[in-house]
Amino acid sequence: MSEGGRPDEYWFCTKHHRVETVENLCPAKHRLGPYGTEAQAARALEIAQERNEAWEAADRDDDEPSS
Repeated sequence: MSEGGRPDEYWFCTKHHRVETVENLCPAKHRLGPYGTEAQAARALEIAQERNEAWEAADRDDDEPSS
């Protein structure tokens, strides 16, 4: 996997808690993304939490016996 990104992508650095672009990327192990907008990247932790909650709910639904 490439360490870089494209100029039209935004990333969220989990180490520095900031939005990054191709000009100032931290190593991939510290990044979430890519996102299409800076605003989306700024919400990366919230988006990840929302996705985790949705996946956990889906897992619970899958574990329930059928009627």
